Amino acid sequence: MGDSFETGLIGALPALRRYALSLCRKADVADDLVQTTVERAIAARDRLDPAMRLEPWLFRILRNGWIDRLRRQGSRGTEIDIADMPEAAVHDGVRASEAALMLRQTTDALATLPAEQREVILLVCFEEFTYGEAAEVLGIPKGTVMSRLARGRIALAAKLGIE
Repeated sequence: MGDSFETGLIGALPALRRYALSLCRKADVADDLVQTTVERAIAARDRLDPAMRLEPWLFRILRNGWIDRLRRQGSRGTEIDIADMPEAAVHDGVRASEAALMLRQTTDALATLPAEQREVILLVCFEEFTYGEAAEVLGIPKGTVMSRLARGRIALAAKLGIE
């Protein structure tokens, strides 16, 4: 398996983990999602269209895995991990403190957006997917991606007090 598929899969792991973390907000669950994605991708490798980029295909697999997990949780109820603890942030000077505060405010504001807007912002702005690739991952038209992105950016700026 020493080909471009393997290289691309390994190269996509950090971005997959970031996306998984943005969906579930728990490191252990994100790791499980990424592992499931890799397993499913390897098993379905022959179904990948050679004309399509690997990353959007992998993100679609991850998102579908997340949806599957949510459906399973719906029948089990809420799970609480008692080991979860907020990590201590180390601040080095005023600049680092301001950057950490802005990042926290942005993360909190992003979390309050509707899931549809949040997903589009993460895919297009953070993962740098094209509108078409984001549309493929989410299974929606490209125009819907563009309108959700516009509404999400406006809402995020308003929540952060940016004009």
